[in-house]
Amino acid sequence: MTTPTSSPSPNEPGERPLDGAVVAVAGAAGPAGRATLLRLAEAGATVVASDSDPARLAEAVDAARYAHGGASVTGETVDLLDLDATRAWADRTEKEFGRVDGLIHLVGGWRGSKTFADAPLADWDTLHNLLIRTAQHTSLAFHDALLRSGKGRFVLISAGGATKPTAGNAAYAAAKAAAEAWTLALADSFRKLGGEGDPSAAAAILVVKALVHDAMRAERPNAKFAGFTDVKELAEAITGLWDQPAQEVNGTRLWLTPKP
Repeated sequence: MTTPTSSPSPNEPGERPLDGAVVAVAGAAGPAGRATLLRLAEAGATVVASDSDPARLAEAVDAARYAHGGASVTGETVDLLDLDATRAWADRTEKEFGRVDGLIHLVGGWRGSKTFADAPLADWDTLHNLLIRTAQHTSLAFHDALLRSGKGRFVLISAGGATKPTAGNAAYAAAKAAAEAWTLALADSFRKLGGEGDPSAAAAILVVKALVHDAMRAERPNAKFAGFTDVKELAEAITGLWDQPAQEVNGTRLWLTPKP
């Protein structure tokens, strides 16, 4: 497939916010991924989705295509714990579509314990892979392509617990904090490579308490989900990161829930 390697002017009449942009979404098969695919497609982006579950990924991709007829949404099963496989995904994406303007990291997972003392350290191993290693691999794989884009965005979803850990969430909070630190180091790379001018790409962190979606509300109609962020709101915030200049986005933590 051949596509233009430059985006249309943002001031063209009738243009959608992300017309011409190519955005990769890692961990796209869950509720947050589905909402993000839908919103990015609606905004005009070409969306390249990945997940470890091929069946759920196919459902998410088909839903986005169906909701927005004519939208370019593709899916590919990628082992994000394999750096070479992740680099190959990034290379294929840029080669096929001519550019990569975003990588949205939605790979998640949670482990917790009743008390600090009974926290199983095996939880750390699991969360290290899910929350940290996949963020490392995707950021390394897409770093150069995001710079070449001229409007690249790397987006990490974090949790308020990284700022104020609780006894039963030690492994989860520590993993989220480590992923945040890695993302801020990526932001520093973008800043330094901007030289005397503004950075050409940005790395940002969106902070939630937890996520909620329609199926959760249907299952628990009396629950208030206080402080939770709806996946549609998250998707809107992700898409909005292209509305601001890179220097205003780079290295920032955008809170979508009250600070603890």
